[in-house]
Amino acid sequence: MTLAYILVFTFIGSIFSLIGGLLLLLKKGFAVKISHYLAAFAAGALLGTAFFDLLPEAIEESADGSIFVWTLFGILLFFILERTLHWFHHHHREHGEEQEPTVLLLNFGDAIHNFLDGVAIAATFLVDIKLGIITSFAVAAHEIPQEIGDFGIMLHKGLSGRKVLLLNVLVALTAIAGALITYFLGDMIKPLLPVALSITAGFFIYIASSDLIPEIHNKNAQKLAAIESGLLILGVVVIYVFVKLFE
Repeated sequence: MTLAYILVFTFIGSIFSLIGGLLLLLKKGFAVKISHYLAAFAAGALLGTAFFDLLPEAIEESADGSIFVWTLFGILLFFILERTLHWFHHHHREHGEEQEPTVLLLNFGDAIHNFLDGVAIAATFLVDIKLGIITSFAVAAHEIPQEIGDFGIMLHKGLSGRKVLLLNVLVALTAIAGALITYFLGDMIKPLLPVALSITAGFFIYIASSDLIPEIHNKNAQKLAAIESGLLILGVVVIYVFVKLFE
């Protein structure tokens, strides 16, 4: 039953990753217009999941006090991963190899991101079904604005809409791979689940703070500040309500 939950909710998260891109292909103006709103809500959902769900569960499951150390490790780990991808991207740009490496690196980065999403979803379901559902919701929420941006970059690089969609589907499958690997290693990693939850919390905090919140601070969107601030808070509140309902 746990495997079924993992597969269904990882698949739902993968489908949500397509919605942002499809919106951009079908309704470009509308997709760009709502991307700031979606990013604000997603940032709140990720922060709410980290602080109301993942960290309390990790503390409850842990036998020592290293939870926050692993959370910090998660933040630093994902910073280094993202920094490394940016370095490769700029290295290729300096050598005049802009288009192809940009698309390849973008999809490579997405593949890692989706794989880790799958790991996070499976790891939380192995602890508790309620925790898995809430984590899946947070993952799905941040995928939509991210994919609007990614689709936009690839279309700008000259790829056809069909090719962009195909690449996105293939990359989304890495989430399934991450989820399955985590599930079948379940017995081996169960003692490490508090660590996995803490690192996942760090991942969510990093994505919200370094990718999504700077996006909604964009100078061109200052007039939307009140709405976006409200949506960020709404994302936090929605997760809080979910956690309380599932208690």
